[in-house]
Amino acid sequence: MSGLVPGPVRIVGTGLIGGSLGMALRSADVPVQVEDVSPGTAALAVELGVGELPVDGDPDPALVLVAAPPDVAAALVVRALEQWPEAIVADVASVKSTVLDGVRALGRESDLPRYIGAHPMAGREVSGVIAARGDLFQGRPFVVVPHPGTRPEAVTALRAVAAEIGSVPTLLDAAAHDIAVAHVSHVPQVLSSLLAGSLLEPSESALGLAGQGLRDTTRIADSDPRLWVEILGANAASVREVLSGVRDRLDDVLSALDSLRGDPDPRTGSRRALASLIADGNRGVRRIPGKHGAGTDSFAVLAVLVPDRPGELARLLTEIGQIGVNLEDLRLEHELGRAVGIAHVSVDATREEMLTRELGARGWTVAEG
Repeated sequence: MSGLVPGPVRIVGTGLIGGSLGMALRSADVPVQVEDVSPGTAALAVELGVGELPVDGDPDPALVLVAAPPDVAAALVVRALEQWPEAIVADVASVKSTVLDGVRALGRESDLPRYIGAHPMAGREVSGVIAARGDLFQGRPFVVVPHPGTRPEAVTALRAVAAEIGSVPTLLDAAAHDIAVAHVSHVPQVLSSLLAGSLLEPSESALGLAGQGLRDTTRIADSDPRLWVEILGANAASVREVLSGVRDRLDDVLSALDSLRGDPDPRTGSRRALASLIADGNRGVRRIPGKHGAGTDSFAVLAVLVPDRPGELARLLTEIGQIGVNLEDLRLEHELGRAVGIAHVSVDATREEMLTRELGARGWTVAEG
């Protein structure tokens, strides 16, 4: 059993995040109990290895993790605080101010010190416990969100959870967390969905011209509408603030495009405005941290040609591991009719030359650039 995380841990809500938390904690020998509003979902979670159904005589949980949407998380937190008066109770919803306000409004003031917010910054386009993975949080930020009255041991317990599941803990207050996730998660979802929604207009032949860039920018658009209505509604103020800035930039782009029609006067600066847009994007994307918070400059990306045959990608990944290089990220580019795919492999920059050499010796083609 883990000596860091107080156990047993009760996970309330066994969807993607709750299920993945249970799998990760159990792999660290933390005893996990599960419950869900759906008995069938809870039973499936048990079969998948998320945890065990509690039975009479089981010890009360020392830590409760409420993995539920923001609109119901506060009520479930308050119920848990009342049901287990010695337990630390945390929610892992993706919005924190709304949940904290709800817990304050619904709960007893004496219980508030045992409450703490958290947000493991990981997810997938697919939802439900069937999509849960024990390695979902590896190397990802785990935001711990105490309020002014939170007990120190609650912060310690959540930091321990982050350590056991392989995440990188960081502390933020609720307001700072919500504006941060508006920038890095919620607004990207809105923009990806807007872009994907524009694809309802073109013909099938036009869509046949789509390449990897379109797939990359619309990947997260294939998300659960019900979940995102709740997330965006709960973080409406922060999302609107960020989107207002995006709208101002979009208005500048539209003005520049209007002035470029026909024979534009170069003094209007329209080309400069468009160049600034792209250049700002260059600077912004370079600010996105890599694994464990390292800057992207510390990674190199190799483009490896992968034959279009079953098992070839798996063979590549296996051989990278045999060479002794840790894979930081992977993106596969595979266009219809092409005899090979291209695996864009991100690795530590100090290992680039050695990996290129070793892969070449094993028969792989690493494309220049």
